[in-house]
Amino acid sequence: MIQKQVKSAFLIFVFLTIITGIIYPLLVTAIAQTFFQHQANGSIVFKDGRPIGSSLIGQSFDDPKYFWGRPSATSPRPYNASTSSSSNLGPLNEALRQALEARIKALQSADPESKQPIPIDLVTASASGLDPHISIAAAMYQVPRVARLRGMPREKVAQIVKENTQGRFLWVMGEPTVNVLQLNLTLDKYER
Repeated sequence: MIQKQVKSAFLIFVFLTIITGIIYPLLVTAIAQTFFQHQANGSIVFKDGRPIGSSLIGQSFDDPKYFWGRPSATSPRPYNASTSSSSNLGPLNEALRQALEARIKALQSADPESKQPIPIDLVTASASGLDPHISIAAAMYQVPRVARLRGMPREKVAQIVKENTQGRFLWVMGEPTVNVLQLNLTLDKYER
């Protein structure tokens, strides 16, 4: 009796291992590579034939002639996907207040002529610390600085922002956003 149960259990184990460990992963991989190849391979963005990042993970742009993304709370370096997490600092935490003040000061010193209120997503990190998008307000806030430093008309830079704006997901969920990497790559094309 026990031998029969062990044999049945072993055959079920082998059968389920083949189904869930071999057939299912191969089927999902084949579907992903056939219909969603770009996404399945990490949404890699190329420039001059070289990979420079992913459209799904933010990047650090320090040069004021580029649009800046949301701050990253990952460590030891910004936008480190292997340590993706929020800072977990509460609203009364002194470290958070100091970080916000430093970010506000950096934005104000990069564009001292601007009197616009700073959009919240330019001073607060996202929950993952990897957000590649900013709001339209955050992009438009940076238009005067980027236009001035690139020697381009503000209207042209604002038009580039509009061209790089992504609508709501399924036309109803979320808010329109701008992918910072794509926006900066588009700007670089105009500068050449």
